[in-house]
Amino acid sequence: MKCVADFHRVSDARFNLDGGCNYKNISLPMRATKGSAGYDFITPDGISLAPGESCVVATGIRVRIDEGWVLQLYPKSGLGFKYGLRLSNTVGIIDSDYFYSDNEGHILVKIENGEKPLEIAAGKAFCQGVFVAFGITYDDEVDSVRNGGFGSTEK
Repeated sequence: MKCVADFHRVSDARFNLDGGCNYKNISLPMRATKGSAGYDFITPDGISLAPGESCVVATGIRVRIDEGWVLQLYPKSGLGFKYGLRLSNTVGIIDSDYFYSDNEGHILVKIENGEKPLEIAAGKAFCQGVFVAFGITYDDEVDSVRNGGFGSTEK
């Protein structure tokens, strides 16, 4: 098993700036079992969503990832199956250079509820992250660097 990343907390100031309010409740993502591919992201605050509602979850987490790898975020399978919970961008993509962004690489997850009321208590898993290797083309000549958070690679 190859180790490619490590999770960290963002600063208390960054967490509060991004809408978090229970810094002490931040837990670093962990796998539930030895055979699990996904690292469970825990919500520091409780979530209550009516059908069709959405919210942004300030996780308080950042991740340092080796170059050539990406962290992909998905809703927890049970929440997707039982409630229709989904990520607003379908799959969250956390690039290796996001860790060094102006926003400390704070992982914010926007979720949308499905067809029935959803309650997730603080301290419960709501999404999971899977590390995936990726390739680039032989003629890739990118030399720009990230300097911000969401959408900053388009600037």
